[in-house]
Amino acid sequence: MPFTPRTQALPATVPFVGPEALERRLGVRFAARLGANESVFGPSPRVLDAMGEAARESWAYGDPEHFELKAALAAHHGLESACFVAGEGIDGLFGLLAQLTLDPGDQVVTSLGAYPTFNYHVTGHGGHLDFVPYREDREDIDALIERMRLTVPKLVYFANPDNPTGSWHDSASVERLMDAVPHGTLLVLDEAYSDLAPASALPPLQPLRPNVLRFRTFSKAYGMAGVRVAYAIGAPDVVKQFDKVRNHFGLSRIAQAGAVAALADQAYLRQTIARIEAARERLAAIARDASLRPLPSATNFVAIDCGRDGAYARRILELVLAQNVFIRMPGVAPLDRMIRVTVGRDEDLDLFGTALRHAIAQAG
Repeated sequence: MPFTPRTQALPATVPFVGPEALERRLGVRFAARLGANESVFGPSPRVLDAMGEAARESWAYGDPEHFELKAALAAHHGLESACFVAGEGIDGLFGLLAQLTLDPGDQVVTSLGAYPTFNYHVTGHGGHLDFVPYREDREDIDALIERMRLTVPKLVYFANPDNPTGSWHDSASVERLMDAVPHGTLLVLDEAYSDLAPASALPPLQPLRPNVLRFRTFSKAYGMAGVRVAYAIGAPDVVKQFDKVRNHFGLSRIAQAGAVAALADQAYLRQTIARIEAARERLAAIARDASLRPLPSATNFVAIDCGRDGAYARRILELVLAQNVFIRMPGVAPLDRMIRVTVGRDEDLDLFGTALRHAIAQAG
């Protein structure tokens, strides 16, 4: 076969098993979908109208330069359009970044248990992953800085707020990490949950740093996970490198129109954030009522410490799934003592609360 040895050595897998795949495997239909960190509250009605109108024009390709979307992002963030690149979700942009930066064997630093799709792209492009453990259920900034100093990797990944724990660091700590990035290293700052974070967690966008790229998405608070649209923010000389490899027609007319409309309806975003925060509090209360410990969260999910080891948490997970409620858990110890539950509507959380109580009773 014509595939490279590296390609042939890779497993044919995906970083996350989708709920649809689990339904097929288990022969069930989930009654509550609380595992993929989507927003069940959905997008703004303006977004639906804009995407419906764009759908009628779907015979034509979308704008390959994303002119209106980048102009809207520029106005929203107070930067120039040249500071943005848009793509098919943060995952798609991570794949392009790996293609742009990594030669086989290049070092990449991340946290052990952090977002696995980033690792998937690094491995697929031949990069070597170097892991730093979490400390007290948060990514360890001091350890990341020390590892950067010792190894001078091509990329360093850091999420704020974090998935899978929901934790966050304040902006001063993140800026300390930015200041420590050595020459020749690029900091990959994943801010997928930035719309849900406290303002104190987000460093100012300016001044732009040539060794930092910040990634944001419409999949979470904006409720557009199925549309696949996200963007990276960076210095123009850095951002323009994506034009060398990106799929110029990959972002559909529907996606572009929806994202522009979403930015224009900040009132709806504020309402959604309030609903997410209320549901997050209820999820935490459900966990405490079950004598489990919910971690503080600045995201649209709550990580729940099941109090024992990974085997026990996986048993809880499987028993909840068996009751047709979709949730997930971290895959790496010691984070795998937790389950991770996305916020939902009242009826979704009712189902989860019942399923959790039954799971704990059966798990022993």
